[in-house]
Amino acid sequence: MGVDGTRAAKPAARNQSSSLRRALAVLDHVRDHADARGVSLTRIADDLGISKSTVLRLAAPLIDGDLLTRDRETGWFRLGHGALRLGQAYLSSLDMRSVAADPLRRLQHVVGETCHLVVYDAPDVVYIDKVENEHNVRMASRVGMRMPAYRTAVGKAILAWLGEDDVQDVIDAGLTPRTERTITDPARLAAELERVRLSGYAVDDRENEPEVRCVAAPIFDHTDRAVGALSVSGLTSRMTPARVREVGPMVERTGLDISRVLGSSRPRRRAGRLEIRPDIRPESRSESRAESRAESRADRGTENHGGGNLP
Repeated sequence: MGVDGTRAAKPAARNQSSSLRRALAVLDHVRDHADARGVSLTRIADDLGISKSTVLRLAAPLIDGDLLTRDRETGWFRLGHGALRLGQAYLSSLDMRSVAADPLRRLQHVVGETCHLVVYDAPDVVYIDKVENEHNVRMASRVGMRMPAYRTAVGKAILAWLGEDDVQDVIDAGLTPRTERTITDPARLAAELERVRLSGYAVDDRENEPEVRCVAAPIFDHTDRAVGALSVSGLTSRMTPARVREVGPMVERTGLDISRVLGSSRPRRRAGRLEIRPDIRPESRSESRAESRAESRADRGTENHGGGNLP
């Protein structure tokens, strides 16, 4: 070792880098697996393949920085307020989210269902905004959640406009079913993406949540690349096939409006602006029930292979 200690500094730097990576792995695990109670020390250690004492050592600076908290009674870990502040700072820096905020809320006001905004982070979509519905029905989605692109309307809306290599990367990552209607066959996924390109919007017909339908459209950046999507989601009792066909063009127009502000030069496929019309408010309860019964009879008579073939 030299007098200035240069050689000794390199192993120390590597050790610090390794510790940082492992501490971030602990933070990521809590983010992905904690429920309302948090996540236990035992599970973190078992899932990451490290000892409990190592977890505690790695978590200590995260707790000091308010990125994690630990319950004094149970010893379980949860994200701290510092993580929330980081997340808020990240979200506020996203131009798409700020540009889409007003259009997303106007769309939600018109359709009366939950609206989402996502960005693409291959092979997943990441939810960056959500406007709840007016029916006191909560979707399982939440801001910050990641979801495989192939089984969501927002994901298919993006994939339809990406290159073949991008789609193949998603396929290579695995098409694991979430419900009995999830598309798991690459050929069927390719056909579905072609339908999205033709219609201008994508449909998730109970492919991610059993009783939920979603309609989504892509958002393009200044290079005309699909970088995000927005969606309208609702229970199948309200989001009937007819309702999907009404909402689809509205979602597409909103996506193109947002894209234009982001610098996209993609032309509008359909003329007209988003308007609040009484005939496109959610159907009455009796109308929804009647159409749902007809839909159920049609479903029973059709082989169930999944996919969003509603339009």
